[in-house]
Amino acid sequence: MSDPEDRFSVSRRDFLKSAGLGGVAGAAGALAPSDVEAQAGPAVIGPGEVPVSLTVNGKRVDLRIEPRVTLLDALRTRADLTGSKRVCDRGTCGACTMIVDGRTVYSCSTLAIEVQGKQVRTVDGLATGATLHPVQQAFCDVDALMCGFCTPGFVVATVALLEKYPNATREQAAQELDGNICRCGTFVRIMEAAMKAKGMMGGARG
Repeated sequence: MSDPEDRFSVSRRDFLKSAGLGGVAGAAGALAPSDVEAQAGPAVIGPGEVPVSLTVNGKRVDLRIEPRVTLLDALRTRADLTGSKRVCDRGTCGACTMIVDGRTVYSCSTLAIEVQGKQVRTVDGLATGATLHPVQQAFCDVDALMCGFCTPGFVVATVALLEKYPNATREQAAQELDGNICRCGTFVRIMEAAMKAKGMMGGARG
């Protein structure tokens, strides 16, 4: 004859199963169909290519890309804007720096789909015809480059610096350019170029 206590013994697994199913059933019963639909979230985009419209250097750029494509890859491989460089591809060196709505971003870690409706500026759009932007000219004048891979990012970051602080001090320049790295070590010349460009753009030299 079986032990009477066996009738009341429940394994730990069976208990957790029943408790879990009961909780799910109770939650489902408490939600109206409209509530369930509301919690479904936004429609899924991708994983295939989708239309993406960007405004880059004042021009509309229409692309078809996967939602996971970065701004850097979208512009380099689909829009033939190759001025911004891929170096670390980890958002640490600044070679891919672009300006989005007035703020510098690492384009290697910014999704292109996220900047729709925003103004994107790259080093490719700084010059006017054959006339270089004052920052580009200053970098040439003081020879603030060596291998050149970091230069586009430093130029764009310096443009953002001087638009934010037209009379930037060396301390402000050092702080604003801190997110960019020159592995060749031309930081002294880069700082000199930033101060020279400030004068060329109307700011006081110093």
